[in-house]
Amino acid sequence: MKPLVLLDTPALYYRAFYSVPDSIVNADGHPVNAVRGVLDTVAQMVRRFDTDRVIATMDADWRPAFRTAIMPEYKAARVKDEEAGTEIPPELAVQLPIMNRVLTAAGIPIAEVAGTEADDVIATMAAQSKTPVIIVSPDRDLLALLDSSAEVSVLRPRKGGEWEALAQTDLPTAYGVPDGARYRELAALRGDPSDGLPGAPGIGEKTAATLLENFGSLESIVKAAKAGVKTGGLSPKRAATIIEVEESLYKTLEVMRCLTDVEHGIDLDRVPNSFDRAGVEAAAEGQNIRRSVDNLTSALESVSGTAGAASAHSAAPGSTATASLPSKSAVSAESAESAESTVRNGTDGSWAQSRLVGFDLETTGVEPATARIVTAAFVDSADQVRTWLADPGIEIPESARAVHGITTEFAQANGAAATQVISELCAEFAALREEGAVVVGHNVVYDLSVMAAEVARHRPDIDFPSIIPTIVDTFVVDKHIDPYRKGKRTLIETAKSYRVELLDAHDAAADALAALDISRALAEKSTEISAMSNDEIMAAQADWKRSQAAGLQAWLRKKGNAEAVVDGSWPMS
Repeated sequence: MKPLVLLDTPALYYRAFYSVPDSIVNADGHPVNAVRGVLDTVAQMVRRFDTDRVIATMDADWRPAFRTAIMPEYKAARVKDEEAGTEIPPELAVQLPIMNRVLTAAGIPIAEVAGTEADDVIATMAAQSKTPVIIVSPDRDLLALLDSSAEVSVLRPRKGGEWEALAQTDLPTAYGVPDGARYRELAALRGDPSDGLPGAPGIGEKTAATLLENFGSLESIVKAAKAGVKTGGLSPKRAATIIEVEESLYKTLEVMRCLTDVEHGIDLDRVPNSFDRAGVEAAAEGQNIRRSVDNLTSALESVSGTAGAASAHSAAPGSTATASLPSKSAVSAESAESAESTVRNGTDGSWAQSRLVGFDLETTGVEPATARIVTAAFVDSADQVRTWLADPGIEIPESARAVHGITTEFAQANGAAATQVISELCAEFAALREEGAVVVGHNVVYDLSVMAAEVARHRPDIDFPSIIPTIVDTFVVDKHIDPYRKGKRTLIETAKSYRVELLDAHDAAADALAALDISRALAEKSTEISAMSNDEIMAAQADWKRSQAAGLQAWLRKKGNAEAVVDGSWPMS
């Protein structure tokens, strides 16, 4: 039987809530960052351990009466609402029912027991399981469940999207203690202010580990302190401290001890429950969590053996018709000039009367030279969208995943090869140029610079600059029209300024659509700019960008950065 994955769900949704941008909202305007974060983590665990035997444990009571009876200050500092006795911010509370509905429909049991915390449910299930158990949690306290009598490990998230796997055999190296029981005593000595556990003042983790190594247990340390022992790291000052807080240390130890006999009502041998696709779709409707739901669905189907395919929202459509793409050696100055004249003047009216197509990329980083494409979109309207999902060929950093929600595992499992995606995007650019269409993006210098680097990396035979159509950069045009508006000029803030709806920020299709709508609003705001031809708007933006960069550079130098240099290149750096 496959291993059992036990999620410390409250710890995971808090982590996602504070790390994933809260600009991601559903149709009701409520953030769904925690939902996305948890669903992506579940999908990652399913793929990592090749198992669909996942249980989401919950806090039915995050300050159980049996623990506060021992130590009233337990988690007292976290109470946000004295009357309700809750620590959950309202922006997070509204997300939990959404998350629960998706998990339940996906066949992942929700386990919570009245009067207990998730830790107690986890400890009980770990003790009962007949198969290896992986506990997924950032909470170090759960390391106390590691012991040599059970095949239990703990997986803790680290920076940069990495995970730290710890088994009982790792404790001596990682924390200087032999097993989970001693780790609990180390934690009691060290204390945890966030949980209201005072510990022994002046005794940190390393000192606690030294004392436990030399004396064997907390009980032996206390006895040695009372006996006046001055060796093994037990100085007179530390001994006096331990004697003074002895009662508190034993209370802390008891508060930290997890119950192992709670009635959770789940038959572990029958996990997972059945997958209800219609139920998953219904739970996701209007919640702006499509990508994460597709990620989870794909992961569960891949390990259960069910034939599954990437959703149309993330598939890489389009043909690979790249034969017509110009090579670097084939583009002469004469042919380029001829093509330029044909394309730039392909419409008798202004650029605003051309076919406008929104464009956006989501990538692995912020430096165009090294960033790899993860998703791409060309958008004519909300109903006319062409999207691509690429396997970038490198790890997607946690910082990037937190922005756009795509994990390395999801991209590898569902994305097309980077070379294929780059080829198809180039074919799209070439076709739009030939048609005389206008491609719109926000801060498009970044996107086109990434494209140029990716083309050089995967399709060096293609002359990318020669296939770029007329470009309208809403960032540059907006800054020219309204140069003194205060605040940021990000896509999110610019969309607000022009009353453009942007529900799913950092989704390539949503960002491309928002840029498209902003471009139309800009055209309405300035009749002078909207009347420009394709050639004129291109030339004007290049001038505006140089002027804007020069202004920013001068301002930075005036503020003390004497060597500041701002690149004024456009439409690529």
